[in-house]
Amino acid sequence: MHKKEAMLMIKFGKPTFLRDIGNAVRNGNPVLINDVQDKIDAGLDPILLHSEFKGEGGVLQIRLGETLADYDKNFRLYMTTKLPNPHYAPEVCIKVTLINFTVTFEGLEE
Repeated sequence: MHKKEAMLMIKFGKPTFLRDIGNAVRNGNPVLINDVQDKIDAGLDPILLHSEFKGEGGVLQIRLGETLADYDKNFRLYMTTKLPNPHYAPEVCIKVTLINFTVTFEGLEE
C-alpha cells in the first residue's frame, strides 16, 4: 500500500509529536499513531478536519499548532487502538472513519 514512502510510527505523548507529524505532512509520508486511547490530541484537529488552505503562491498549507506547514496531498494518517470496545466522543467520530477489526467467537459463529 505504501511501499515507496517510509511510514512513520509514533505514539501520543512523544515530545516531538507535532514536529514529526508536520514533517510527514510536508513530505507526504503516511503516519501510523499506535495505541490511541479514548482521547485524541487536539493538535490533530486541523488534519482530521482537513483544514488545508492555499497560502502564498497558491501552495496548499495547514496550521499545526503555532506553525504553518506545506501540505502534500499524499499524506495519510492512520490510528490504531488496543481498546477492545473504544468509545469516542461524538465530535471525534465525525472527524474520522472507524473500522472495527475485532474478531470474536460469536462473530465467527454468525
